Amino acid sequence: MEIRNIAIIAHVDHGKTSLTDALMRQTKMVIDDSVSMDSNILEQERGITIYSKNTSVFYKETKINIVDTPGHADFGSEVERVLRSIDSVLLIVDAQEGPMPQTKFVLKKSLALGLKPIVVINKIDKIAARPEWVHEKILELFMDLGANNEQLDFITVYSIAKQGIAKIKLDDDSNDLTPLLDIILEKVLPIKVEEKLPFVFQSFNLAYDNYLGRLGIGRIYQGIIKKGDRVFIKKQSNKIISGCVSKLFTFEGLQRKEVLQTTGNDIIMIAGLPEIYIGDTVCADTNQENLPIIKIDEPTICLNFLVNNSPFAGKEGKFITNRQIKERLEKELEINVGLKIDFSPIEYYKVYGRGELHIAVLLENMRREGFEIQVSQPQAIIKEINGVKHEPFEEVTIDTPQEFVGSIIEKMAKRKGEMLEIKPEQSHIRLIFQIPTRGLLGYRGEFIIDTKGEGILCSEAIGFKLYAGEIEKHSVGSMISGQTGKALAYSLFNLQDRGVLYINPNVDVYEGEVIGNTAKGYNMVVNPIKGKQLTNMRASGSDMAIQLTAPMELTLERGLEIIAEDEYLEITPKNIRLRKQNLKVK
Repeated sequence: MEIRNIAIIAHVDHGKTSLTDALMRQTKMVIDDSVSMDSNILEQERGITIYSKNTSVFYKETKINIVDTPGHADFGSEVERVLRSIDSVLLIVDAQEGPMPQTKFVLKKSLALGLKPIVVINKIDKIAARPEWVHEKILELFMDLGANNEQLDFITVYSIAKQGIAKIKLDDDSNDLTPLLDIILEKVLPIKVEEKLPFVFQSFNLAYDNYLGRLGIGRIYQGIIKKGDRVFIKKQSNKIISGCVSKLFTFEGLQRKEVLQTTGNDIIMIAGLPEIYIGDTVCADTNQENLPIIKIDEPTICLNFLVNNSPFAGKEGKFITNRQIKERLEKELEINVGLKIDFSPIEYYKVYGRGELHIAVLLENMRREGFEIQVSQPQAIIKEINGVKHEPFEEVTIDTPQEFVGSIIEKMAKRKGEMLEIKPEQSHIRLIFQIPTRGLLGYRGEFIIDTKGEGILCSEAIGFKLYAGEIEKHSVGSMISGQTGKALAYSLFNLQDRGVLYINPNVDVYEGEVIGNTAKGYNMVVNPIKGKQLTNMRASGSDMAIQLTAPMELTLERGLEIIAEDEYLEITPKNIRLRKQNLKVK
């Protein structure tokens, strides 16, 4: 049986997972329509792909291995580690939006590896769809990224992934994805497998089984592997570890199928190698050379993870000690290649990530597992190159109604953003900025408020550039509780005019907790537990009903955006709180 290996890449929400799900349904790999590649509970809640996952479909006596990748820039490392293991990519582009920042990022990585993408212009059923314009923009993007002549001669397929329809030409009649599957078989040529050569395999993902332990997922580049074979794991540090293959699995749809042996070019899962990590080369002979390492772009932000030492510590979590947090972070490093952690400090662990969402997903997973933890304010990574300070920059693409353009340009300029382009796009304006990551931190929440939820902001890391200097941000002060107890509606009613509250009445608070912000920009110590003085005297209007404005709910992403430099974000399984590092307020 011939095998093709492809990855599906795109900007967030352009239809990668919908297309993969439709391919599985039409090839009878899944029967239940509710089954999706986005199987993780966080992915289902947020509506985005966070982790790369692989599946396979069978069509015309050919097995097609498909790797579904995330579209958000913060999870770019999930894409980078997959691309080396596949033969081609399906580049999905929205028929209305056209190429977006992550489209550029994933396409650049694909072209650099010599892959020839198949372009799929999706969502052609949209009222505002403009597939011809999108095709021209994709061609321009290929040329800007230095594609060679063969890559520029890409094939284009038009699709409606939700309905499971693909067309070679816009006016073709089609009611399924057969045209796309035929194009994959025609354009992605089968690779000749050298079965007589020694076995070589490289892992691009890991899984875990309670009985089998760590499992390596990757591609066989040559040779044959059998259950029980002795193999060698060659680390990127040139360290060699021997092991024995206890079980082998291939993929059929979303299910894994145990086999006794398998051959080259297939994507498989190996058990019995507890020391295997992402990027390791597994081979039959110690004299074989390592496969090229999987290169991942550098992190752009860092923050400190600490043991929760607030007055309410230990009341909700199961895992609260320094050792437990360290073990959990070490486990995360095994599968999260975009993450780096410095364990050398005694009082905290410094975690480096690709963005606020990247860190927020890790924290959300930890709190759901029962961890209590507190983190410091995220900071952009500053490093010296030839004795000169450099910092990470991002290219930001904004789509917004015209009435909000002025305030966006003003705020981006204050944050050292440089406008590269402004142009009308159908019913909105598209703005493109180059801005330090440091300036973008904490702005997304403001942007949603400024555009009344009608704006779209996407960013792409573009590397380190010269330090941009001091950045002026809109600053609000902190409303700090000076007492420990239960917050009362009477007190909160009097405080809500001073700024925005983060808590509801009848919630336990402690001294040093930040319960809201102050509009004037200075810190204010307040007493949220103060009740109304009772009296026997009656007066007209004194017993009017108290009406409270709904508080701003603290989520992980919002907390990471608004946290001040002298504060910690306290994260427990049931609550997210802001607090001052020094709880004794004056």
